[in-house]
Amino acid sequence: MALIQELNKIAIELLNNLSTALIVTDASIKNNVTTFITHIHVWNKPIMKTLYHTLNVISTEAELVAIRCGINQATSIDNISKIIVVMDSIHPAKKIFDLFSHPFQKHAVFILKELCSFFYHHPENYIKFWKCPSHCNWHLHKVVDIETKSLRPTPIFPNKLF
Repeated sequence: MALIQELNKIAIELLNNLSTALIVTDASIKNNVTTFITHIHVWNKPIMKTLYHTLNVISTEAELVAIRCGINQATSIDNISKIIVVMDSIHPAKKIFDLFSHPFQKHAVFILKELCSFFYHHPENYIKFWKCPSHCNWHLHKVVDIETKSLRPTPIFPNKLF
């Protein structure tokens, strides 16, 4: 319950803060097709929604790509100095800052490059990652979660499905 209250507080503060971008992301895998959706909430802009489908990737890689896309979009908005990323698992976010070699390193490098530029521009800029499991039913994450699970992507090669 405390998590929901904190996330609600962040969402309310967003309404009064021109410099904060709230990124809410989720991924779902059905029949080897991964769907990941990113919603970006900024005070004076409509919700920016990004939807991707990809084949044969695991959810960690999909979440990293969703984070990458969200950060890329948020940092391209003028005057954004705070980025808050809300996702159902914090594990992919930890991979961004893992300096050891791992299969997702190429995504981490792209994200870190974008963040270096973001921090270099203004040293007081910051990013924060929040874990919001689907079972918490926080309203902004729930919308993204429902969208990822309800989409029925059309496979490219339907005869290859078993």
